[in-house]
Amino acid sequence: MKKIGFLSGLLLTIASMPAMAQIDASIKLNEVMTKNETSLIDEYGAHHAWVEIANISHSTYNIRGMYLTTDRSVLNKEMSVPERVSRMSQIPNGDVRTNLSGRQLIVFQLGSQPAQGSLHLSVPVDGDQPLWIALYNGNATQLIDSVTVPVLGGNQSYARVANNGNAHDWEVKSADRVTPGIQNQTTVSESKVEKFKREDPYGFGMSLMAMGIVFFCLALLWIFFTLFGMFMRHQEMAKKVINQQPIKPITKTVEKTLEVGHKTGVILKDGLDSKGIDREVYMAVIGMALKQYEDDVHDVESGIITIKSKNTGWDDEYSQMTQFHEPMLPQTPQAPRIPTGGPELK
Repeated sequence: MKKIGFLSGLLLTIASMPAMAQIDASIKLNEVMTKNETSLIDEYGAHHAWVEIANISHSTYNIRGMYLTTDRSVLNKEMSVPERVSRMSQIPNGDVRTNLSGRQLIVFQLGSQPAQGSLHLSVPVDGDQPLWIALYNGNATQLIDSVTVPVLGGNQSYARVANNGNAHDWEVKSADRVTPGIQNQTTVSESKVEKFKREDPYGFGMSLMAMGIVFFCLALLWIFFTLFGMFMRHQEMAKKVINQQPIKPITKTVEKTLEVGHKTGVILKDGLDSKGIDREVYMAVIGMALKQYEDDVHDVESGIITIKSKNTGWDDEYSQMTQFHEPMLPQTPQAPRIPTGGPELK
């Protein structure tokens, strides 16, 4: 019989392990406030530190009989269960609110008297020191969830980000963003407009931002029109320079320079014997000389072609200006005297 009872208990323990693991993954600490000054009020008008527990799954779990504690000494694995229980506060039975359906939350008052209600626990809280708070199962042996809360200001809370169940995603929430008993909306808790109103209630920031935008736009316009004006003045000056008369001598000088450069290139290319004259000129002159030779226009010489200028005197000044000279009278020629041997005849 003893063996049968032992085996039955062992089987029950093994069968309950998956259920305990499922509870560990579903029940989480969700939000904690250590300095409640004006936030949450209990049935008696008092302000207590509080903790919010959430069922992040879509199944229903009853958390009655579980334990809450802020004493780190319970982490000692060698501590006996009775000793550990004495340092914890148990969630009482008999309250339907402890039966959490899917995505449901429950808030417990801490540092209070259990006699004041089933949601009042005697868990000690020191708001001036970082607070470690943990949730244990009903056997006070299995740690379900825990978090270390930093020192908070009045009415601030330490909350899990968007109920995602990640133990590392927590943040400090300001007094106007605290959400006891409702789902945390830490990532989208307020719009940008609401945040701007909260951070700038008198509108000074809005005024400075608007004036800054206006002056920035004016500065951009001034820079644009200044650069545009400089460009247009440059274009106008370029047109005036092009249309002025002194540009023609400059153009001729450029053309002459190009011509001299061309001749220089011919000299460098064909040698100094060509004296800067193109080959085409030489070929034309030789061709004309050959044509004259074949037509018997030029002098008949044996094997010699000459191209030589001859002074005809057609442009002689003396012949062109005859009106300025005296006419020359013709002289009568005298008869030659013939010498004789006798006396002259008279």
